[in-house]
Amino acid sequence: MNILDGKKASKHLINQIKSEVTESKIIPPKMGIILVGNNPASETYVKAKIKACKESGILEELIRFEDTITEEELISKIQEINNDESFNGLIVQIPLPKHITANNIINTISPDKDIDGFHPYNFGKMALGQKSFRPATAYGICKLLQFYQIETKGKHCVVIGRSNIVGKPISIMLGNDFTIGNATVTLTHIETPRELLIKQTQMADIIIVAVGIKDFLTSDMVKDGVIIIDVGINKLENGKIVGDVDYENVSKKCSWITPVPGGVGPMTISGLMINTLISWKIKNNLPI
Repeated sequence: MNILDGKKASKHLINQIKSEVTESKIIPPKMGIILVGNNPASETYVKAKIKACKESGILEELIRFEDTITEEELISKIQEINNDESFNGLIVQIPLPKHITANNIINTISPDKDIDGFHPYNFGKMALGQKSFRPATAYGICKLLQFYQIETKGKHCVVIGRSNIVGKPISIMLGNDFTIGNATVTLTHIETPRELLIKQTQMADIIIVAVGIKDFLTSDMVKDGVIIIDVGINKLENGKIVGDVDYENVSKKCSWITPVPGGVGPMTISGLMINTLISWKIKNNLPI
């Protein structure tokens, strides 16, 4: 069993970004981060993003709002950043307060600064196999597979979970004709009958699971030599973070597996950094 170390892969990518930014000798890329309220998990994620920006030479500006901000006020601020040429990328940390509709916020961000890759314009271009900002977590998973030279062409990949953040985009990207892609992809979800799900996972060469349920994927569901990407984040009562995979037992059958934490998380942040770099390159007419 081998570990798909997201920290190692992410550090490699961030060092590459820093080299490109440093060697350019022009104004570095700049990322805007909007944080509404004080959700502890969101605070942690934002700190990690700011740390990665500093390590990669990307400027960052954190814009905080109380959770009483109206949707109209938040949209107004996003439009202001859309029109500010000093920003190359913008993310609005999710989740948002219940009185704010996330889709309205996502759709307001300029597609040219949508480094999360959630805007319908970018998501649609990604689905069509065209160049675009790709959803950061799915993009990070592809970069992780690429870093460890995991072959996806012709492989049977089963994705468990169909969220817009992970399941849908990674199933499209791995099925597409990208550098990492050309797989045969089965997308499963909560309505997939248990027997059918197990039948698919037992045949899978690669399994990507993102359902948010501890020990959802068990050893009887996988074949020997399987490659597993665990996107799940579940916090136990003792504070320990675990994924969606019964790691102790499933890992014994794997050829490769991501740890939780330290697997997909760092790669999501790398995806954001790469998208910010691409936006900056486009603005400055640099080769992508």
